[in-house]
Amino acid sequence: MSLKENIDLNNLPHHVAVIMDGNGRWAKNKGKIRIFGHQHAIVAVRETIEACAELGIGYITMYAFSTENWNRPVFEVSALMELLVKTIRKETKTLMKNNIRLQAIGNLTQLPEKCGKELQECIEITKNNTSTTLILALSYSAKLDIVNAVRKIASDVNSGSLKVDEINENEVNSRLSTASFPPPDLMIRTSGEHRISNFLLWELAYAEFYFTDTLWPDFRKEHLYEAILEYQKRERRFGKTSEQIKP
Repeated sequence: MSLKENIDLNNLPHHVAVIMDGNGRWAKNKGKIRIFGHQHAIVAVRETIEACAELGIGYITMYAFSTENWNRPVFEVSALMELLVKTIRKETKTLMKNNIRLQAIGNLTQLPEKCGKELQECIEITKNNTSTTLILALSYSAKLDIVNAVRKIASDVNSGSLKVDEINENEVNSRLSTASFPPPDLMIRTSGEHRISNFLLWELAYAEFYFTDTLWPDFRKEHLYEAILEYQKRERRFGKTSEQIKP
């Protein structure tokens, strides 16, 4: 029996978040420059998205570019942005074919004009798709997103539209860039690193974490299935006892 056949379709994560790590090391292992790894990571992206759609997973968020990544060498950043433009343009038909809707979070105004234009066009074209929602985190910082939410709350309190004693989790949630998406149930990070690197800090509060030594360019559907099977072994108690959650 294949890994996919072992998956319980009644116990799937509704939202999978992915930190795609290891492109540079993958390229270095092959004696190539870092951008070579980014170029070969596209297959991993495609396979992961397709696998989620085939299983019926509603949301997948992929950490494509953090605010800290702007500090990388100019050549690498420029090459990454150009690659992003080409990939979005090329994959729009595939998203439409698979009924996948594209969304994006992060400081998108920082993206180069050409990149931002391609992104917004793809978001518009796919907006009515109803299968899986693919969310790209681009120029994204979870800390900054929380800071911006706090600023909005402070502004609303200052204007009198919100009282201090009305501030709760829902008020914070509603002001985050992820407000229209459910929180992730499963977070996957590749390349053997065991940290979340300023990714969805608020939203991952009760997510299950899965770490794999596989470098991102080598990640395929079978690796996703392994992560989901591990997720299905976990007991998600959300602060309750085992006895309380058992039917």
